[in-house]
Amino acid sequence: MEKTTIASLSREITTEAEAYECLEQLRWGDSPRCAHCKGPNVALLVPKNGISRRTRTGAMSERRVWQCRDCRKQFSVLTGTIMHRSKVPVRTWLMVTYELCASKNGVAAREIERKYGVNPRTAWFLAQRVRAAMVDPTLDPFSGVVEADEMYVGTRQRGKGSGMTDKLPVVTVVERGGGARSVVAASQMQAMPIVLDAIAPGTAVVTDQSTLYSDLQHFVAKHETVNHGAKQWARGAWHTNTVEGFFGQVRRSITGTHHRVTNKHIGRYMAEFDFRYSTRRASDGERMATLAGQLERRLTYEQLKAL
Repeated sequence: MEKTTIASLSREITTEAEAYECLEQLRWGDSPRCAHCKGPNVALLVPKNGISRRTRTGAMSERRVWQCRDCRKQFSVLTGTIMHRSKVPVRTWLMVTYELCASKNGVAAREIERKYGVNPRTAWFLAQRVRAAMVDPTLDPFSGVVEADEMYVGTRQRGKGSGMTDKLPVVTVVERGGGARSVVAASQMQAMPIVLDAIAPGTAVVTDQSTLYSDLQHFVAKHETVNHGAKQWARGAWHTNTVEGFFGQVRRSITGTHHRVTNKHIGRYMAEFDFRYSTRRASDGERMATLAGQLERRLTYEQLKAL
């Protein structure tokens, strides 16, 4: 999928069976595995007509079903993933996932509703599940030179001019030449522990002169600062322009695309921005293939609303 576009994807995937095959190739390649025991000894259960089978409701389905020869359980490429038990066509899932991977500013739920003919709740839930899959599953520590800063994201501000706010601090650590990792903090005081948790020993950290990082020098190999209050934006190789650029993209996306992001869901939106930033050197098709390897997680609507 290295040169995939939304147009080529829609031409190549015209049926549900083709959508299943595409997702199987993305997730498994030429080595399908059991969704239950992870064993490779599996076989495709081909319908009698070669295309579709009748479900318990009497409808015809093109769902591709596999069976494990070891544990004897049946499964599909959707089993145990964010798409598990979804009634949304797999073709729609692939199109929306591709758009979320390829769109620099993201895609709003209302756009998904309009483009794919689903109801607002389905569009929102679908996008949230894709964002949940974008969370970095490795959490490998950053090294070399990293930049750290915080921004405030949320729905509204209380008491204009009073300093009281409902927005939450988001601390982002960016590895120069590498990825980004954002964490929604309960308070500003969590900023330094979040930075320390994201880096490996021997890493040099660059921040502004915020007092949140005043003790950082005692825990890292090197801590350099720039004084934004004095309009100092760079001091030789030491600057926070990379993380500031990341925040600029986040602000444009939230303001221009989503308009409103509620506090309890900020983490998944930040995971989406982190994922696209960390895979910025990959093509859209490669980015989607990377995401296909991270689909093995569940997020039900009840879980999402209860957060």
